Amino acid sequence: MKLLVAILVSALAVSRNLAYDPSPLQDVCVAINDTKSAVFVNGKFCKDPNDIIADDFLFQGLNVPRDTNNKLGSTVTAVTVEQIPGLNTLGISLARIDFAPYGLNPPHTHPRGTEILVVVEGELYVGFVTSNQLGNKLITKVLKPGDVFVFPIGLIHFQLNVGETKAVAIAGLSSQNPGVITIANAVFGSKPPINPNVLTKAFQVDANVIKYLQSQFWYDNNS
Repeated sequence: MKLLVAILVSALAVSRNLAYDPSPLQDVCVAINDTKSAVFVNGKFCKDPNDIIADDFLFQGLNVPRDTNNKLGSTVTAVTVEQIPGLNTLGISLARIDFAPYGLNPPHTHPRGTEILVVVEGELYVGFVTSNQLGNKLITKVLKPGDVFVFPIGLIHFQLNVGETKAVAIAGLSSQNPGVITIANAVFGSKPPINPNVLTKAFQVDANVIKYLQSQFWYDNNS
């Protein structure tokens, strides 16, 4: 019995230590840029709890459609700790994703958060790719309004509007600052550029193909 208790305690300790956004040790920790009389917690300085106001926990305008007139035909409006300081240490955020007809939220990954997405309007072809260990299996589904889909933390995923009308989705993420890495932008649009010899071997294509891709403007649809 003692051994089982010890194993359980160890498992709980390990799971707690591996958490991406640690649980808060106080009611609130409103992020603040002024470091005077502040405490540094989980990437942000905390505002004095006696000075917090309602606006520290508020974001307005998520109901407003975003402009999707860009190369991808989509715009992501993030609502993270950068937009709502009161999210600091709370381990959650969300985003609105607007799609033009046939617009794409390109393959990307969130290094610090799982994403759960609900379609509000339109139809989306969504999917993610499992890790190398699971054979890079593609998991896809066409979603309609009211459908909910989960993208596991760290896995490459995408959403494509397959309809002739606009589409809208809302995504919740399990981090106050989940981060985003758009695959094409990171690989072909890094600054400075990745050595073409690396990419020609990795993608097994001619060097001219890599040079062409690196010369393109890689649009970031995150607003």
